Amino acid sequence: MKEGRGRLSSLDLIPEAGADDVLWALAELNKRQRSQTDILFELNDRLAVHGIEPVSRSAFNRRSMRMAVAARRLDEQRDLFAGLADRFTPEDVDEGNIVLGQMIKVLITEILDEPDQTPKNAMELARAYLHTIQGQKISSERRQKLKVEFEQKTEAAVNAVAKQKGLTPDTAAAIKAAIFGVEA
Repeated sequence: MKEGRGRLSSLDLIPEAGADDVLWALAELNKRQRSQTDILFELNDRLAVHGIEPVSRSAFNRRSMRMAVAARRLDEQRDLFAGLADRFTPEDVDEGNIVLGQMIKVLITEILDEPDQTPKNAMELARAYLHTIQGQKISSERRQKLKVEFEQKTEAAVNAVAKQKGLTPDTAAAIKAAIFGVEA
């Protein structure tokens, strides 16, 4: 791995006046509707309006390639977790934690098998696992809280409408049961 940040590219050296134009160009790259050459040409035109030197083709290409790699990784991760998402419901968080724990154990084993990896990587993965478990717990607790709030608000609304429309308590109870998915 390289030490330090390396040499700044012409893209990194764009002054604040051109920051919005750079963001526009990066967004255009993410859309994947136009060629990189067209986007660079328009970016350099936009920068020229501000009196800013053009971005080099090589710097723009390097940034484009890094973005493409990052986008592919995100897509792969999204697809991976989409396949596992049904295991991460509030009711099955413990099961999801087991699956995630096993995945991280495999990663730790693979990292330790690599000659240039260090135990520090394993420690970082263990911390990531711990934070993931903590995040799932918080998420589950928040969902439970939102569910309780929803049920309370719904019950109050049904009671108010039932009273206003003159519905019997049995009818109101049947409506609530239908909403909450329980037998009346």
